[in-house]
Amino acid sequence: MRLIIFTLVVLLEYISTACGYIVDPGPVVIASRGLIWPQPKNIVIDDTFSIIRPQKFEFNAVKNTCDILNESFIRYKELIVAEAQRLRKIEVRNARKSHERINRINYEQWSDDDQFTGFLESLTVNLEKPCEDSPYLGMDESYKFTLNNSEAVLESESVWGILRGLESFSQMITPGSDGRSLMINSSRIEDEPRFSHRGLLLDTSRHFIPLETIKMVLNGMAYNKLNVFHWHIVDDHSFPYESTKFPELSAQGAYHPTLVYTQNDVAAIIEYARLRGIRVLPEFDTPGHTRSWGVSHPELLTTCYPPYIGKLGPIDPTKPAVYDFLRELFGEISHVFPEQYFHLGGDEVGFECWSTNPEIVEYMKSKNYTKYEQLEEEFIQKVVDIIDELKSKSIVWQEVYQNQVRLPQGTVVHVWTGDRKKLMSQITRDGLPVLLSACWYLDHLATGGDWTKFYSCDPLDFSGTPEQKALVMGGEACMWAEVVDDTNVLQRIFPRASAAAERLWSQSSGFQVKERLEEHACRLRKRNIPAQPPNGPGYCL
Repeated sequence: MRLIIFTLVVLLEYISTACGYIVDPGPVVIASRGLIWPQPKNIVIDDTFSIIRPQKFEFNAVKNTCDILNESFIRYKELIVAEAQRLRKIEVRNARKSHERINRINYEQWSDDDQFTGFLESLTVNLEKPCEDSPYLGMDESYKFTLNNSEAVLESESVWGILRGLESFSQMITPGSDGRSLMINSSRIEDEPRFSHRGLLLDTSRHFIPLETIKMVLNGMAYNKLNVFHWHIVDDHSFPYESTKFPELSAQGAYHPTLVYTQNDVAAIIEYARLRGIRVLPEFDTPGHTRSWGVSHPELLTTCYPPYIGKLGPIDPTKPAVYDFLRELFGEISHVFPEQYFHLGGDEVGFECWSTNPEIVEYMKSKNYTKYEQLEEEFIQKVVDIIDELKSKSIVWQEVYQNQVRLPQGTVVHVWTGDRKKLMSQITRDGLPVLLSACWYLDHLATGGDWTKFYSCDPLDFSGTPEQKALVMGGEACMWAEVVDDTNVLQRIFPRASAAAERLWSQSSGFQVKERLEEHACRLRKRNIPAQPPNGPGYCL
C-alpha cells in the first residue's frame, strides 16, 4: 500500500511539473550582460570597466577610410546614443511613478567595487589596407579588439573585418549597475568567421515583402554577422522583379502593379547591403517554379496534355527561343546584381507535364533520352553555359546533382532536404563545393525555443577527408514565405536565424548560449528588430 501511495505521489509531482504547476518565479533564462553573439573565436573579459558618455564618444579612423567606414560610424554612434536615451526614458518613467527628483549622473563619483578605470572617449579604428568596394566570397572578416585602461583599439586588414568588430564592440556596451549609464568591460578579442558564406534566404514571391522590411532584415543580418542575402525574388506565384528588357514579366506576373521591385528598389537594397558587408545573391529558379513567367510568356513553358490539359508546366527545354530569352534576361540580371554567383534553382522540377507533351516526347526519342533527368541535364547545361558566358558562377539546388546532371567544376550544390550528411559527403567526394540549408528552414516553426535544433546542426558533421570539408562554403537559413509577410517575417527570422549565424561564424559551440541569446533577442528588439522570445517566460525592458 505504501508503495502504491509513494508511486502516486511521485506520479502527481511529475505530472504537475510537466504541466507547469511547479515553477519558480522570474525569467526561465537570465540574460547575460554585454556578451557577444556570435561567440568570438578568442575573447578575454576582465572585471575592470570604463564608462561611455555617448554625446562625447567618437570613432577615430587613423589610417584608411571610405564611405563604408564612415557610414558604419554613424550607425553605431546612433545605436549607442539610442541606448542612452532608452535608459533616460526608463529613469524618467520610474521617477514619475515614485515622484522622485531626477539628478544628473555624477560620473566622477562612480564606484563599483573599485573596478572603474575611467571614461572611454573614443574607439581608435585601424584599417590597415584601403577599403574594398563590394563584399565577396572569401573576403577577410577577421579583426582584433582591445580595451585596456579606457583606451580601445579595433584593427583589421579589411573594412569587412572592421564592420564585424564594430558590431562586437557595440554588443559589449551595457547599462551600468546604476541603470543610468553605459559601461563596457576591458577585453581582448581575436576573431574570424568559420565559414565565408553565411546567408539568409528570403522568399519575396509567395508574399511581397516591402523594401523597408527587407532593410530591417538586412539590419538584423548585420547584427548577427550574416553576410549573404539570398534573394529568392520570383517564383510560381508572382514575378515582382521589374525587368528593363522584359517589363511585361512583372506587369502581368506580379500580384499587383504596386507590388513590384523596380530597378531603383533593387539598387537601393544592394547598396544598403553593401554598406553592411552583405552580398546580395539573386535566384531566378528554372526550369520549375516559373508559372508566373507564363502569364506574359506562355510560349516559354510546357503545354500540358491529359490528364493535365489546360495547365502550363515547367520551362520547355526543347525550344531554342527559351535559351535566347534566358540569355537576354540573365544578361540583364548579371549587370543589375554585382554578385559573382547566380543561383539557378533547379529544384522540384515536375516531369509529369513533360511526359504528356508529344513534342517533348518526340524530342527525347530523337536524342535517345530514356529519362527526363537527361532532358533536365541538357537544360541545366545550357543555362550554366549562359551563366559562364556572363562571367558568373552557378549555384544549383541539390536535385540537379541528384538527377546526375553533369555539373562544371566549381558549380555549387545547395543541400536543402534528405540525408544531408550522406549527400554532402557524396557531393564533396565528387569535388564540388557545397552549401547547407537542410537543417535551417525557418518556415518549419515549432515553438519559440526551436532554435536549439538549428544550433545543434554542424555543416562539417559528415564523413569526409579534410579536402572534402574544405569544399563546404558555409550555409544559409531559409525563410520561405508561404505563411509570412511584412507583419510577421521578422519575428519568424529572429532570433531563430541567430542560431545558424553562430554555427556558421564560431569555431566551436559557445558558452552560456541560452543566456547570450536571451540578451541578444532583447538587443535586437532595442534596435527595432521585433525578435520573438527565444527561451520562454521572461522580459525585456
